[in-house]
Amino acid sequence: MKSEVLIIGAGLTGLLLAYKLKKSSISFKIIEARSRIGGRIHTILTNDETPIEMGATWIGIQHQELLKVLEELKLPVFEQFMKGTALFESLSTTPPQQIQLPSDQQPSYRIQGGTIALINTLASSLTKKELILNEKITGISYSKNEFEINTANHNYHAHKVVSTVPPMLLVNTIQFNPSLPDNIIEIANNTHTWMGDAIKFGISYKRPFWKENKYSGTVFSNVGPITELYDHSDNRNTKYALKGFLQNEMHLETEKNRKSKVIHQLQKLFGNDALEYTQYKEKIWRKDSNTFKDSQHFIFPHQNNGHSVYQNEFFDDNLFIAGAETAIQFGGYMEGAVKSAQSIYQKLKG
Repeated sequence: MKSEVLIIGAGLTGLLLAYKLKKSSISFKIIEARSRIGGRIHTILTNDETPIEMGATWIGIQHQELLKVLEELKLPVFEQFMKGTALFESLSTTPPQQIQLPSDQQPSYRIQGGTIALINTLASSLTKKELILNEKITGISYSKNEFEINTANHNYHAHKVVSTVPPMLLVNTIQFNPSLPDNIIEIANNTHTWMGDAIKFGISYKRPFWKENKYSGTVFSNVGPITELYDHSDNRNTKYALKGFLQNEMHLETEKNRKSKVIHQLQKLFGNDALEYTQYKEKIWRKDSNTFKDSQHFIFPHQNNGHSVYQNEFFDDNLFIAGAETAIQFGGYMEGAVKSAQSIYQKLKG
């Protein structure tokens, strides 16, 4: 099973790179450890088919390369709803402050149909031989301009390898022969994995009671467990949800306790309407072994994202370290993932 290029990871960087390679008739395979594509783009549906983003969600007008990709793929965006009163909880002992959001603030956008629409569209032209799921790479050997890539079940061969997984995962979960340079391992072990320490949740409703009561659905809280909250209704305004982030230490609680505390906080903020939810969903990214590996020391957000070492190639210029964390600009974001794919594509195309 030999290809010109083997891509590790079927997230946005990997799939966009594959999309571009296919258009240029360069042979490739994508090996993905999960049973799904998308990586940290993960749109899930509630029982009533309300889409909730458990991963990457928002796009700004500064994300020009991502917007160009969406335009090429004919994927429309819609503006994040922010109209009405926002709430700020500064202390648990005082009522939340009501804040009128300025009407002239720069808007954020979401992709119609969910961020997964981008992933599914990029993957739609790939065959089962090109996109392989449920295969976790354990070892990579290099000799004489050729790689042998090992999983539990198969061996693959390629002239070039592109890793798109978070750098810390790359150096800690794949055995390289010969070893990667020491400086790569050191930098990778001190590179922040975006979303790795985030807990996202969403809660769906049959009616948008917050809008009916002139609330935007936007909440910022120092009290918790919710730290940020936003309206998460769909673009047609027929499916209604709130979506946000929980305090990082909430990963130590049970799901039942997290849910109970979230509902209690929403009731305190919005009244008894908040109790009439249809479903609660959550994603603790630190518990996803295909995204996150715990570090022995604190790593700052964006630490070493876009580091110069990631702009180099290895093993006779045949191994490329790509992905959102490696992008010089917008490290960790979807725009960074797109820029990384574009950069690697130019190198592979020669």
